[in-house]
Amino acid sequence: MPSPDLSILIIGENPIRAAIIEDGLREAGHSRVSMLHEVNAAARTIQAALPDAIIIDLESPSGGTLDHFFSLSRTIQRPIAIFVDRSDGAMIDKAVAAGVAAYVVDGMRKERAKPILDMAIARFNAFASLTRELEQARGELEDRKLIEQAKGILMRTRNLSEADAYGLLRSTAMNQNQRMVDIARGLVTSAALLGS
Repeated sequence: MPSPDLSILIIGENPIRAAIIEDGLREAGHSRVSMLHEVNAAARTIQAALPDAIIIDLESPSGGTLDHFFSLSRTIQRPIAIFVDRSDGAMIDKAVAAGVAAYVVDGMRKERAKPILDMAIARFNAFASLTRELEQARGELEDRKLIEQAKGILMRTRNLSEADAYGLLRSTAMNQNQRMVDIARGLVTSAALLGS
């Protein structure tokens, strides 16, 4: 459950609609809520304020306005919920691709503000966790590839078995107090320089 101490920025050109969201959040215990009615100043305000979460209300958005916010979503790495009055499949697909955590069509009521914010934060955190896991898995795969390359070099140049090449990499890493992948990287780089 997100903390009520979050800083939340509401972006909406229509002050009445933005006030509905603000009232819902304040009634739910959020006190650090600020509003921005000048949509064109959104990027600058977000960079200056660095809010924990952002709610955007676009009463009748044009495709260009939505594209601007989708682009912004990709770069700011914050949970974003967007309220719109109308939409189509293409806009929903763009919102998902941009990482918008909640895209609510025709659902403007103050009692919905907090649950939608909570969902946006939870989805953002889940996506961020999956992204970190993916990057870690990619890094581990690259490390394994380097170790396999280094083993191949040792097998070829020193006429070792695969197990012996692995053992040599491992013992060298332990003796030099380095990670095995770092020893492998050095070996692969040296072999490339020497043309082995």
